Amino acid sequence: MPAEPGLGAASRPQPSNSAPPAADEALLGVFAPSLYADHIKVYPRAVRGAFRNIKWLVLILCLGIYYILPWLRWDRGPDAPSQALLLDMSGPRGYFFNIEIWPQEVYYITGLLILGAVALFLATALFGRVWCGYTCPQTVWTDLFLLVERWIEGDRNARIKLDGQKLSIEKFLRKTAKHMVWLLIAAATGGAWIMYFQDAPTVTREILTGQSSGATYFFFGLFTLTTYGLAGWAREQVCTYMCPWPRFQAAMQDEHSLIVTYQGWRGEQRGKHKAGESWEGRGDCIDCKACVHVCPTGIDIRNGPQLECIGCALCIDACDEVMAKVERPPRLIDFISLDNLERRAQQQPTKLKLLRTRTTLYASMLLVVAIVMTVALLLRSEMEFTVQQVRNPLYVALSDGSLRNGYVVKISNKTRAPMELQLGTARLDGAELFLAGSTERSTMLDVSIAADSVGEYHVFVKSARSKAGGLINFDFVLRDRAGREAGRLQSQFAQPN
Repeated sequence: MPAEPGLGAASRPQPSNSAPPAADEALLGVFAPSLYADHIKVYPRAVRGAFRNIKWLVLILCLGIYYILPWLRWDRGPDAPSQALLLDMSGPRGYFFNIEIWPQEVYYITGLLILGAVALFLATALFGRVWCGYTCPQTVWTDLFLLVERWIEGDRNARIKLDGQKLSIEKFLRKTAKHMVWLLIAAATGGAWIMYFQDAPTVTREILTGQSSGATYFFFGLFTLTTYGLAGWAREQVCTYMCPWPRFQAAMQDEHSLIVTYQGWRGEQRGKHKAGESWEGRGDCIDCKACVHVCPTGIDIRNGPQLECIGCALCIDACDEVMAKVERPPRLIDFISLDNLERRAQQQPTKLKLLRTRTTLYASMLLVVAIVMTVALLLRSEMEFTVQQVRNPLYVALSDGSLRNGYVVKISNKTRAPMELQLGTARLDGAELFLAGSTERSTMLDVSIAADSVGEYHVFVKSARSKAGGLINFDFVLRDRAGREAGRLQSQFAQPN
């Protein structure tokens, strides 16, 4: 019997174990048993219910944020990008509303990634693969592409019938229209991604008028084709074969994690049921396969927790709809922990246990990282400076018997206004400073740093030779024009032993 379209990994044909004919070795590749089952296209059926409504709301929210965010404006003053969220690679700067991140502050991005990872661990420990089922980009865009497919080709049975037909004008027009809409969505997706790295109105105009750079068109095409291929063609195969998360997300869960699962104690023995027949001696499952037909990955949830299950809970909506028709209690398939599943099977009261060792640990980690990030942002300096001693030569002996050391001083002005500062020394008696190429010496050097830029100065420090010899520790001190200390860094003055 041929396999029913839409069945998942649990129902897919198994590799043949029959031996190939020995008469013709040239046909070995044709008749040899396959190590892998052939891919069977999944045709998810539309479904209505509480979880489907939540998925629609999350989809609209995620797509709205993704497409609209690059167009939000934020006034940072003259000569500054006005886009609220922008990763300016040519700057290079990262703009997040009123926060401006410099390249050397990449640890803020690292902190955000750690926050996201720990939040994902916590969500998985509490609610299973809720990220995969609702907010993963692959899920969101696949849902959108499936919606277009249903609008143009019809629901599950109509799509199966259309794919089984020979090529006709109607089939050609429907398939062409579907793929054209998919490509438009993919192009909008690729274009929106580019807008996070270039000013949205500017890059949109340049792309449409053919004035953009080759690199922009390359990445625009790359992200367009990637979206089209993954959401339109690969679909559930990304979740099953490409994504690493299903392989280790089980390590985040325990018997108290909420997951989508079938209550076998109540559903078995399954079988067809006719109106008026008694329910005695049998389970509530009527083996209608509605849960299989709505599953976006094509699995049978009745086979228990599986790697392919993304936790979208659409099978719950489908099963509840069937249970209502046959007048049986809802939630034969439920969003429940394995512990509570066992409790129900033994007719014991269920307990929702959210506070556990692992969830407390994840929540604590999340709180600590959030506090560290917040404090780091609040204490973030608007000016930074670094000093690097010139090693070749380490020192120069002058004709008057004094010594000269060279240093490279870099001062970062993170504000939108120029800075006027004075650079001097401390703990180095009789020290004089002067800039490379200048003969004017002073105990304090006037330095100017343009707005949102880095000032680099090659500074020479002259001082008398110490009797002790060797390295002398001293400080470079930055002061504003009012004499207030703005920064201090320790360095060394080299001299012969």
